[in-house]
Amino acid sequence: MFNQFIYQFIMKKCLLSLFCGLLTCYAFAQHSLTGKIMDRVNGEPLPGANIVVEGQNKGTVSASDGSFLLPGLPAQSLSLRITYVGYESQRVTLAIPHAGEVLVNLQPATLSAEEFIVAATRASETTPTTFKVVSKEELNRYNLGQDLPFLLNHTPSVVSHSDAGAGVGYTGLRIRGSDQTRINVTVNGIPLNDAESHGVFWVNMPDFASSVDNIQIQRGVGTSTNGAATFGASMNIQTDTKREEAYAETDNGYGSFNTRRHTIKAGTGMLDGKWAVDARLSQITSDGYIDRAFSDLRSYFVSAGHYGEKHVLKFNLFSGAEQTYQAWNGVPEHLLATNRTFNSYTYENETDNYQQDHYQLIYAGSLGSNWKANGALHYTYGRGYYEQFRPNDRLLRNYGISPIQIGNQLIERTDIIRRRWLDNDFYGGVFSLNYVSDDGRTDLTIGGGANRYDGDHFGEIIWMAVAGNTNIRDRYYDNVAVKDDRNIYAKLTQEVSENLYLFGDLQYRNVYYRFDGTNNDLRNISGMQDYGFFNPKLGFSYETAPGKTWYASYAIANREPVRRDFTDSPLTEIPRPERLGNLEAGIRVAKGDFQYNVNAYYMGYTDQLVLTGQLNDVGAYIRENVANSYRAGLELDGAYKVNSQWTLGGNIAFSRNKIQEFVAYYDIYTESGALAGQEAATYTDTDIAFSPSVVASAIVDYTPLPNLTFSLMNKYVGDQYLDNTQRDDRKLNAFWVSDTKLSYTIRPGFVKQIDFNLIVFNIFNRLYEPNGYTFSYFVPAEQAGGRTLVTENFYYPMAGTNLMGGISIKF
Repeated sequence: MFNQFIYQFIMKKCLLSLFCGLLTCYAFAQHSLTGKIMDRVNGEPLPGANIVVEGQNKGTVSASDGSFLLPGLPAQSLSLRITYVGYESQRVTLAIPHAGEVLVNLQPATLSAEEFIVAATRASETTPTTFKVVSKEELNRYNLGQDLPFLLNHTPSVVSHSDAGAGVGYTGLRIRGSDQTRINVTVNGIPLNDAESHGVFWVNMPDFASSVDNIQIQRGVGTSTNGAATFGASMNIQTDTKREEAYAETDNGYGSFNTRRHTIKAGTGMLDGKWAVDARLSQITSDGYIDRAFSDLRSYFVSAGHYGEKHVLKFNLFSGAEQTYQAWNGVPEHLLATNRTFNSYTYENETDNYQQDHYQLIYAGSLGSNWKANGALHYTYGRGYYEQFRPNDRLLRNYGISPIQIGNQLIERTDIIRRRWLDNDFYGGVFSLNYVSDDGRTDLTIGGGANRYDGDHFGEIIWMAVAGNTNIRDRYYDNVAVKDDRNIYAKLTQEVSENLYLFGDLQYRNVYYRFDGTNNDLRNISGMQDYGFFNPKLGFSYETAPGKTWYASYAIANREPVRRDFTDSPLTEIPRPERLGNLEAGIRVAKGDFQYNVNAYYMGYTDQLVLTGQLNDVGAYIRENVANSYRAGLELDGAYKVNSQWTLGGNIAFSRNKIQEFVAYYDIYTESGALAGQEAATYTDTDIAFSPSVVASAIVDYTPLPNLTFSLMNKYVGDQYLDNTQRDDRKLNAFWVSDTKLSYTIRPGFVKQIDFNLIVFNIFNRLYEPNGYTFSYFVPAEQAGGRTLVTENFYYPMAGTNLMGGISIKF
């Protein structure tokens, strides 16, 4: 026993001595490296540059003065890889220990072939229009599974909304009060807006932000682009660009309302210096804040490219499939205080089901020293339906079914389950050629595109409580539409004197739209329309100092009516196209740790299309032209890096949005509930619906430790009216909502990086509604011959305090 005790004592002492010795050796073998990252051209520091020790899973970012510190380095030769947005990456090889400070001068990057893919439809620093570029890092800041409108919620003049109340499922945004149908969206220069409705359905692209490199948002008309008319703003999206090194990432998140997000990404890096393949697979599910408003979303993204010295050829394939329970009806105003999650739909399969596949073949390259070229072929295939249970409230003849005779009983109404389908193809090509003179003073771009939409709309009855003279899958309506959209543009930026640039942009757009068949109200809607639009733009920019640019421009845009304007209106009374004149003027300043933008705008509309309450010949509400309306405003946004720990940012927009004269139509009902006609009421100088006079955002970031960041995000939206009458009983109240985020990063040896993120939304549990709708009608009053105007408002409430957490692992 004693010998065993002595043996254990000696072994413990030996192991302890060995451990201390190894620890001492380890401590003596560790070294620190200091350095500074600078701009090679102007000698200014580059804060936020990424410095990575290759092969050792170590890294850091440069401070506000460009300095960096890398502790704990072993005594050996190693390579540092330094990257910074807008600059050529650089690799530095040195021996550790290293005497003195490492000075790295980065060269500003020239426009690469891959970046030129989106350059033709984008604004540059010398373009006289109002824009903001949202980087991948900014998108990732909030990306825990919500749709893109919510990731962009803190950009200037943006108001986002969600049917299900939590940012997953059917979502949308408005910019300067313009809804999604008036915002042009392109992906790699290829049109994304639905050709008929002009809308963008983000629910069909779940987790798309995880495959986005950057987004440029141009407010106002902006520069010429492809696809739907820019009538309030444009969003130009560039998908992920190549990575030099192989990688793998996984993102998993869980939050309130049983929201889950699972994403896997991987890429080969550059193979043989020429080839690269990237892929992503995602699934997002949520029960939603609103009752039964679940979402089951799946998507993937695959990109394969060949990268030569002067040419890039890429093939992108991405797809999204969604099933969502409908929450389209909103919550009646009288239930907001007692049942904010109310959903009028109760049928178990009252769902929307859709899949959309996108194929893109893209070329970009240099043709000699002065010319660059870009071309893309694309094809999008979309198909799906929404299913509805219709109770005993509609006549069978509304479905083309004769009354059913059973014995002595004539049945004219019965319960029905119907599906309304959309099966469409969208395909075409876009191109651009860019010429830059030898002295760089002349920059000319010629571009355009030709695209065709071929859509089939039809409805099926899949069940009836009492069978009639119809079979399952019989189509009770069926119509097709073909739309050709062609455009050509030329943009010229000319430096006429030192730092003074003149800009001109001329676009011609032709739209040919034909449709044939029976609409869902059983009317024949066959017809065609042909439009030709000339959209000129001109302006100037002047750089008074490095990083300080003044600009002003005037642009004209024209826009054709949307599908419902053709199908709901008699062909002889189709509304006129809309016209917009847009004046923009402002200043952009970027100086070290401080940057800001100030701009004023005026958007004057002729024949703007709005819902007035007017009925067509079968009782459907139609849109009508209003002669004169306008939006005018002042926007400010900026950011200031106070020091290595504190960063402040935000924006505020003040606007006035008016319709000169607006005529509203109100239905008149009898005591039996029959429609007896309509009454008109004229309103003057009223606010445009859904156009708040103030929209603001403020963000504070605090980084007490290099890998730990706390963020506080605040959003304020002023009063919004639900229609154009500016009545206080048809209004969305102003709201202020705050979110907070915690981010923590570690770099253990077994993986490259692990990020922990937690966002608490609506931390003060505000009750607010960013979206809704209204309608009003007359009913008989108690007194003989009297009438009462009844107004019914419906809202889409957002969730109270809720959270979403996630873990991202990079290999």
